Amino acid sequence: MIDADALRIIDLALDEDLGTGDVTSIATISADLTCSATILAKEEGVVAGLPVVTEVFRRVDPSIEVTLTATDGDLIAEVPTVLATIDGPARGVLSGERTALNILGHLCGVATVTRRYVDAVAGTGAGILDTRKTLPGLRGLDKYAVACGGGINHRIGLYDAILIKDNHLDAAGGVRAAVAAARAAYPDLNLTVEVERDDQLRDAIDSGAQRIMLDNMSPQRMRDAVALVAGRAEVEASGGITLDNVREVAETGVDVISIGAITHSATWLDVSLEVHR
Repeated sequence: MIDADALRIIDLALDEDLGTGDVTSIATISADLTCSATILAKEEGVVAGLPVVTEVFRRVDPSIEVTLTATDGDLIAEVPTVLATIDGPARGVLSGERTALNILGHLCGVATVTRRYVDAVAGTGAGILDTRKTLPGLRGLDKYAVACGGGINHRIGLYDAILIKDNHLDAAGGVRAAVAAARAAYPDLNLTVEVERDDQLRDAIDSGAQRIMLDNMSPQRMRDAVALVAGRAEVEASGGITLDNVREVAETGVDVISIGAITHSATWLDVSLEVHR
């Protein structure tokens, strides 16, 4: 998960936090003082982002040793749970603390919310998809956290798959015209069409769309749409889906359910760092 995009986020976060230096640690802690510390999860959830923790401290001070005591994707069932131990120069440990915890807490939160949705649809055969509703710069890490929570990654951006939505349909002149143009331009990319009406659904099926997204449909309309598609395309449900109704949506027979809330509304998991002399 520590690719160029993740490194860029880590460097940006450290620069934002440290600036010209951690003046408090420099002023109060001698340069030769070493310490041990533990990173704790203080509430139940799913672990995601531990490799980021390792990389944050490595970039602050390469002499800091990080020992992971959990693995991304693990369920935290008892609290507090030790996720990692940190050993090295105290200045460096304290200077990297907030950056490491900020990213870790956020990613654990995304993974935890994702797992709640995944658990809610267990046994139905429906998968939980993420969306592009992520904070700028964090998409790669957020999608990694979704995978840690058992979700499925949708397209990464506007470049790696075709998703023809309502505004595209209006501008292009309808489903058939939009699909034909998209196929001619990018024949090798996966193609999804968003539909709101029965005529659009039939056109999407006839046009050979690989996936059909049912936008803000009632459960009964979803069931009817799944029956009409009859396996000729993958069916995705989207819009207005919450933990309270996701099971009902899954039971309509859709293949996947896309939920923006697992990234744009995830609450941080409570994680902390405690120093030991």
